[in-house]
Amino acid sequence: MTEKKEPLFSQFPPVTTEEWRAKVEADLKGAPFDKKLVWRTNEGFSLQPMYRAEDIASFTTTDSLPGQYPYIRGTKTNNDWLSRQEIIADTPEEANAKALEVVTKGINSLGFKVKEGSLKEVEALLNALDLQAVEINFTCCPKKALTLAENLVKYLKANDAELLFHGSIDFNPFKRALRHGGEMLPDMVQTTVELLKTVASVPALKVLAVDSVMLSDAGAYIYQELGYALAWGASWMTLLTDAGVDANEVARRIKFNMGVSSNYFMELAKFRAARMLWAQIAKQYGADEDACRQAVHASTSRFNQTIYDAHVNLLRSQTECMSAALAGVDSITVVPFDAPYTTPDDFSERIARNQQFLLKEESHLDKVVDPAGGSYYVETLTVSIAREAWKLFLAVEEMGGFLAEVEAGAVQKAVTESGVKRHTDVARRKEILLGTNQYPNINETAAQKITAKPGCSCSCSAEAGEGGLPTTRAASDFEALRLETEAASNRPKVFMLTIGNLAMRLARAQFSTNFFGCAGYEIIDNLGFETVEQGVDAALEKGADVVVLCSSDDEYATLAPEAFKYLNGRAEFVVAGAPACMEQLQAEGIKDFVHVRCNVLDTLRDFNSRLLRH
Repeated sequence: MTEKKEPLFSQFPPVTTEEWRAKVEADLKGAPFDKKLVWRTNEGFSLQPMYRAEDIASFTTTDSLPGQYPYIRGTKTNNDWLSRQEIIADTPEEANAKALEVVTKGINSLGFKVKEGSLKEVEALLNALDLQAVEINFTCCPKKALTLAENLVKYLKANDAELLFHGSIDFNPFKRALRHGGEMLPDMVQTTVELLKTVASVPALKVLAVDSVMLSDAGAYIYQELGYALAWGASWMTLLTDAGVDANEVARRIKFNMGVSSNYFMELAKFRAARMLWAQIAKQYGADEDACRQAVHASTSRFNQTIYDAHVNLLRSQTECMSAALAGVDSITVVPFDAPYTTPDDFSERIARNQQFLLKEESHLDKVVDPAGGSYYVETLTVSIAREAWKLFLAVEEMGGFLAEVEAGAVQKAVTESGVKRHTDVARRKEILLGTNQYPNINETAAQKITAKPGCSCSCSAEAGEGGLPTTRAASDFEALRLETEAASNRPKVFMLTIGNLAMRLARAQFSTNFFGCAGYEIIDNLGFETVEQGVDAALEKGADVVVLCSSDDEYATLAPEAFKYLNGRAEFVVAGAPACMEQLQAEGIKDFVHVRCNVLDTLRDFNSRLLRH
């Protein structure tokens, strides 16, 4: 007789959403649920603290299987991806030698930066590489793309490798206008049609780039990158089908090169939404379902990389790589942690490679297709991001399409505004960069490790022009502040005058240490003083430039005026906090307060202007 098995938790009565919410509201003790627990995202929608099966009951996103149209669950029946490394070298021969080395270490996708696109350069780059085993991706000036394609096809024909080759030429005629503003590449459509004819004999060579990673690295929000990427892809479809090119041929030649930020679940959902929306867009142009598969390469973010505490970049890029891997992209580049301040060396490139291998070989993320599929939270995020991106896509189409919006500077303007908003959020610590605007390593210096990196000599230089996308990273403003401190002849000393309530003085001293540490000042903390006179005397004995009073709000009413008067202008005086008696203290002449509502960057810039000597 077989033992009867009862369903798990069958002895527990079902709990409704209303009952869960009632319990939460009771625990909140009158605090508003929507203000305390509902999160308003930068993507334009709100997120609940909890999701249940009923929340996705009406979704159709769970109806298909991996490899099935509209590919929300992936374009493949496995979750393997290609691990790509960008090859940095001075000559084609050096690049080839480096490529041959890294493919023996697990890399199966290579990125080459091409200068001329000559046959000699192509031969030197590809010498002895197994073109069947390794994906080859070329980046070049758009003006060189046709020449490169012609010589690449010549090389492949000469080596009977046309059907073996798989990879891409990053033909991006939008690049100059996006980076510098102004006009597009002349004769773009005619050049693109010729490019497609040239590569017709190499079926797995993608040549139409959608480089939305440019937008991501400029500070675009996730829905913006996706919305503009879709519009960019649709622009290729419109321009070329209108020119008489078959929709299937166009769709199969497009490659999406997308960024991935540290917003873990949101980025995972973005790629799922991207495949779903792109499949439906391509189908509307007449492409068959197989041609509607979106080819996606993901690159970890440069926007959130930092110069100070640079090894934290490894933590950021690891979660970013995980997002892309779990989302089922085709290939991934992990940007080395030292890329913001120098040309990556062998060590940082090896670590970047190993970050991907760790996710494959130790975490086995390549073994399960769409592991997030069916998650109430991820499915909700996927649909929500898809809706916001679709709104932007439609708005761009109504304005004449992506090409028209780029030429008008509207795309650059919108992304720049988002970048400015994110910089402000970093300045106010609404967006945290560990080691930069929160918990800095106050004794670290960085000026000595920053080396100049050569830029491209063509019109597609990485530097932004007027009306182009910004190139500053989120940490750039804070880094400039600290570098200014390093360059000064004096390093300001900040003394924590801790007194009164033990818990409050410790908490505020810690807050103030982090606050002033963001400028690279020397911090002198203390266990506490019996009187403000003792504290001020100790501060002056240490040569303090700034004295920060750390106590409780109740005690500030008497302690702050006493300390301020006794200090008598011999150092800058700061109160840690925003006490109810602030106006009273300001009337006494105290002007500096540091608290959670401060713009940290602007406050520290003001102190730099007062304290630094050059």
